[in-house]
Amino acid sequence: MTTAETASLLREDEVELTAIRAQGAGGQNVNKVSNAVHLRFDIRASSLPEELKARLLQLKDQRITAEGVVVIKAQQFRSLERNTFAALERLRELIAQAAFVPRQRRATKPTRGSQKRRVDSKVLRGKVKAQRGRVSDT
Repeated sequence: MTTAETASLLREDEVELTAIRAQGAGGQNVNKVSNAVHLRFDIRASSLPEELKARLLQLKDQRITAEGVVVIKAQQFRSLERNTFAALERLRELIAQAAFVPRQRRATKPTRGSQKRRVDSKVLRGKVKAQRGRVSDT
């Protein structure tokens, strides 16, 4: 599932965004402007499909609490709008990661030709190694 498809699954009214003050360097501006974003998304209360909710809750991600709430803090940019967009984009990527189902691998046997090539290369390598050693003048 692509990010565009997961964007259609995600409803904006289910996401709780809170403006907070950013940490770290930024001069006096960081002390007076709330430009970081704290995003909370309750997986269980969302309108996502049930199988997607289950896969999201099974993810071993530190951003998902034991109660099933995704908590993302975005403070990379200096503007509130860009941090909001970044937080929503990270949430969409998390949902897309859970929505992706890898194809089931079917075990196959190696062909007779590939087995022969493997053994031949091992024999050749053994011959190269057998020729190593001291050189005698006899």
